Amino acid sequence: MGRIRILSDLVANQIAAGEVVERPASVVKELLENSLDAGATRIRIEVEGGGRKLIRIADNGHGMMADDALLAFERHATSKLRTSDDLLSIATLGFRGEALPSIASVSRLLLETKAAEESSGTVVEIVGGNILRVDPAGLPVGTTITIRDLFYNTPARRKFLRSEQTELSHIAALVTHYALANPTRHFELRSATQSLLTAPMTANSSDRLFQIFGRETSSHMISVAAEMDFTRAGLPEPPPWKREADYEVPEPGFLRLSGFCSKPELQKLNRNSIYVFVNGRLIRDRLILHALAEAYRNVIPPTSYPVVLLFLEMPPQEVDVNVHPAKTEVRFRQSAFVHDFVRDNVRTALMQARPAADFLQALHNSPLASASLLVDVSPLPGGPEAPAFDPQREAVGFGSEPVPTSADMDGFTLAPIVVPASTERLGFGEASIAVGYEGPAVREGMDPEEEVHTLNALATLRPLGQLHDSFILAVNEEGLWIVDQHVAHERVLFEKILREREVERVQRQRLLMPMLVDLLPGQMVAFARIAEELKRNGFEAEPFGPQTIAIKEAPVGLEGRELERMLEEVLSAEREQQVENAEARSTRIAASIACHAAIKINTPLEPTKISWLLAELAKTEHPTSCPHGRPIALRYSLKDIQKAFHRI
Repeated sequence: MGRIRILSDLVANQIAAGEVVERPASVVKELLENSLDAGATRIRIEVEGGGRKLIRIADNGHGMMADDALLAFERHATSKLRTSDDLLSIATLGFRGEALPSIASVSRLLLETKAAEESSGTVVEIVGGNILRVDPAGLPVGTTITIRDLFYNTPARRKFLRSEQTELSHIAALVTHYALANPTRHFELRSATQSLLTAPMTANSSDRLFQIFGRETSSHMISVAAEMDFTRAGLPEPPPWKREADYEVPEPGFLRLSGFCSKPELQKLNRNSIYVFVNGRLIRDRLILHALAEAYRNVIPPTSYPVVLLFLEMPPQEVDVNVHPAKTEVRFRQSAFVHDFVRDNVRTALMQARPAADFLQALHNSPLASASLLVDVSPLPGGPEAPAFDPQREAVGFGSEPVPTSADMDGFTLAPIVVPASTERLGFGEASIAVGYEGPAVREGMDPEEEVHTLNALATLRPLGQLHDSFILAVNEEGLWIVDQHVAHERVLFEKILREREVERVQRQRLLMPMLVDLLPGQMVAFARIAEELKRNGFEAEPFGPQTIAIKEAPVGLEGRELERMLEEVLSAEREQQVENAEARSTRIAASIACHAAIKINTPLEPTKISWLLAELAKTEHPTSCPHGRPIALRYSLKDIQKAFHRI
C-alpha cells in the first residue's frame, strides 16, 4: 500500500484551525468580521474564562437562510467570492471560507440565524466538526454564534493558551480596534462579571476617538486628511534613488487618507498605539510603520513613538489581502507610492499644525513618566509574529529598531488617565481600562473657551533673560515660555542647511591649516561612501594616508573639536545604517552639522542674540522640536498660572 493518503475533512479542518485560530481572540476576530460584513449595526460580544469557556457574538446583520446556514460549515464555502478574479478585488473583511469550519472543528458550536426573507430561523449545533442537529426556530433577524470549550479536543493547543486575563486582554484589544474603525456601529463587550466596553454609535471617527480614549488623548491629536486620484497623472516623479518601475500605472480610483496623529509632546515607548486600517481592515504593515517613522523623523526622538489612528481607502484591486490565513498582512500593488503618500501627508499635517507644548502637559506626556502610558495594545490575534529584522532587506519602524514580535507586544493595558465623570474603570491586573459610555454627548463637558495654541505665537515673544545660561525665558499674551537655546538654534541651522542645499549655496569656511582626522578602517570605508554627500554639505576633505583624512573646508560654525566630533558621529552612524536612501542620509548629516554648530547650553547670551534667536525660530517650518526630536519650547499658559494661584 502506498505511503501517501488524503486527510479526512476533520483533520484538514483542524490543521486549518491551527492557521486561523491561534487563541480565543482569533475566534472573536473571525466572527466579528463576519458580523461587520453582514451589515450589522449592533454587535454584542460575551466571553467567559478568557474565551476558553464561552464566546458568544450576536449581531443584527442580514442573517442566513436555512440552506446557507449548513453550507457555511463546508470548507471554503463563502458568499464573498465567485471566481478567481474576485481575489484581485476583495472588498470584504472575510472571504476565505475557512473560519467557521475551522472553529467548529475545535469547539462546541451553536449557530442561531434568521434572514429577513424567511419566516423562521435556523439552529445548527456542531461538536468537534460533527453536526448534531439542525432545527427551525423562532429568532430575530441576525446571527448569534456561541462557542464553548474552545480546543476541548486538542489539549496540546489548549495548554499553550495564556492566563484568562491575558486572553481577555487580547479580546478587549481587538474589539477596541474595530470599534475605532467603525464609529457608526454599536459595540458591547462583556465578561462573565462586568461590562468591559460599551461604545454606542457616533457620528464620526473624531467622536469615537474621544469616546474611547477620553479628552486627554484626543486633545493631543491632529487631524489628517488627504485624497489623490490614483492614476499615473497623480503620481509624483520618482526620486533619483527609486526605479521608474516602482511607480506602475494603477487602476483608476482614489487613494484617501484620514484619521489622526499625535502632537510631538504625546509620545509612547512602543508602537502599540499605532492603529492602521486599510479599507476597514486592521493591519500590521511594515511599510506603513516605516512611512510613519519617516513622517516623525526629526520631530520626536527615534526611541519614542506617536499615537496614530489612520484609515487608508483605495480600490480593492490595489491591495492584496490574501497573503496570510489570518488576514493581518497585506501587500500594496503601488507600495512605494502608498508609503510616500502616507509619509508626506502625515508630515504635512504636523508641519501645518505647529502645536505648542504646554509645560504641564509635556511633563505628563513624557514617555519616561511612569503614569504616561495611555495605550498598550497587544498584536493582532491570529496574526504571525513579526519576522526578525533584517537590515539587508529594509529599514523599518521608528529609528532602526526592529518591528516587535508578539512576545514584545504581549498584553493589553490602558493605564489610568483623567476621563469624564460618566466612565467606568475596569481592572486588568496592574493596569486598567477607561471606557466611556456617553459617546459624543460627553463633549458637552469640555470648556467652550478652550483654545488651541500653536507655535505661531513665537513671533510675539518678549525675552526676559536666561535660566542657568541654558534656557531662554520669554512672555507673551499666552503665558510664560521656556525655550531651550541649544535645540532652538539647532532647528534654525538645520532648516537653513536644507534650504542652502537645495540651491547648492551651502556656506563654508576655509581652514587656515587642514585638519587631520584619524579614522578606523570601517570609518574610512564609510567616508568613501558619503564623500560626495559631505561635499554638498560644505566639506572639502580627502584621504591623507591609509587611515587619515584631511579637512580643508567645513560648514560655517563648525570648527575645532566640534568639527571632529561631528565627522566621527556621521561616519559611525553611516556604518550602522545598513539601508538608507539618499534623502535620509542628507537629512541625518544636516542634523548632525546643526547639532554641533548650534549654541551650547551653559552659554551666556546677549539680549540682542536672544531676540535674534527667537525671531529666527519663529520663521522655521517646524519649531516644535529639534532634528533629533527633543522639544524646543514649553508654554506655561496664563490659565494654568491663574489656576495655580487660585485666581480662577
